[in-house]
Amino acid sequence: MKTFRIAVLLLSLPLVSLGAEDVVTAVHGTVSKIDKAGKTVAVKTADGTEHTLHWGKETVVHGASATEAGAKDSWHGLKEGSEVVAHATKRGTIDTAVEVDKIGGEGVKKTEGTVKEIDRGGKKLVVKTADGTEKAFVLTGHAAADAGKDIGEGAEKGSKVVVYSTETAGKKVAHFFERL
Repeated sequence: MKTFRIAVLLLSLPLVSLGAEDVVTAVHGTVSKIDKAGKTVAVKTADGTEHTLHWGKETVVHGASATEAGAKDSWHGLKEGSEVVAHATKRGTIDTAVEVDKIGGEGVKKTEGTVKEIDRGGKKLVVKTADGTEKAFVLTGHAAADAGKDIGEGAEKGSKVVVYSTETAGKKVAHFFERL
């Protein structure tokens, strides 16, 4: 019986470590380097930190137009200088991009305002803009789990934020938001 328990414990260890790999973090910054051969992209944040992200087969890009995606000097619609929010998973010391949201132009839109309501479980965010307009967003799984972590429980309402979103079927979908 003791051998069986040890075997079950040893077999469950890889499952525990796989669950830890699914943690997704977000990096907001500017593409500083693209290495097509090495399948990496470097994103430099406002504080000067550079994050190198590996590009996987399943990495998706939101916000690149068809003309950008096919452009000669473009890589999946991204180029050096593109403002992005990259969602990545970590396996050991390697960060792999899961989703990259290109900001501006035909890409992801920015909305600044004050949080009126947030429901991470219900994946809903309502922001009141400077002109008094209320904008409701559906939060993606990444946004609900990761973005806005610096907005503490109880202090969420009234926090000034910038929301990065797209529109799908008439609904604003927030991919990322951060405190201003």
